[in-house]
Amino acid sequence: MPDGVSIPPAPHEDDRQRCRALGAVLDRIGDKWVVMVVGALSNGPMRFNAIKRMIGGVSQRMLTLTLRGMERDGLVTRTQFPTIPPRVDYELTPLGQSLLGPLLTLSEWATANLATIEASRALHDQADTEAA
Repeated sequence: MPDGVSIPPAPHEDDRQRCRALGAVLDRIGDKWVVMVVGALSNGPMRFNAIKRMIGGVSQRMLTLTLRGMERDGLVTRTQFPTIPPRVDYELTPLGQSLLGPLLTLSEWATANLATIEASRALHDQADTEAA
């Protein structure tokens, strides 16, 4: 080995566990429905059907699973009111609200780079078609 060059140590089990845990968190917050729910709830509490209407295209089952997962992760709270019929509101927790800034930054990046990405995709797809 040349001087000053070293082989990095093999990852420890703690590092692997941390990567798996981080991956699970990134899977949650990177999920398109989670991103849309965070956006929908960014202006305050909403009822289930209002969230569903605002997002559009999400099935009742998928929205239920998304909200349950977000509640489990501490991103939303679910408040049930003792009315007839029962009323349930969903609201971002402080942790969920802390996602607004990073998601806005990602949205701005995606908007700024959309044309470049679409052009790259078109060139790539054209090259694939010509090679076939």
